Amino acid sequence: KITYQLEGPAKVSVRMQEVYGLTETPKLCRGQLPLLMELLSPASRPLQLTQDLAHFWKNSYKEVQKEMKGRYPKHFWPDDPATSPATNKVKSRM
Repeated sequence: KITYQLEGPAKVSVRMQEVYGLTETPKLCRGQLPLLMELLSPASRPLQLTQDLAHFWKNSYKEVQKEMKGRYPKHFWPDDPATSPATNKVKSRM
């Protein structure tokens, strides 16, 4: 679901594991407007806001991964999320 705001970019909230494998931020208006992605934890709590998913995977993800592995050990936290398959399952059901 895309949320349109009066001020600022359109936003989509999604669990981080469900966007593994995406290397680019989805865009609107024929590729002109990147969505603001609110990446959520498995408990649907906000973890990160980004309009540059590739940059997030390369830079900020490692810190988030470290914290989330401890907090949500049953979930998959790959070392390279840009090439990992998207999932909505815990590790034991994959």
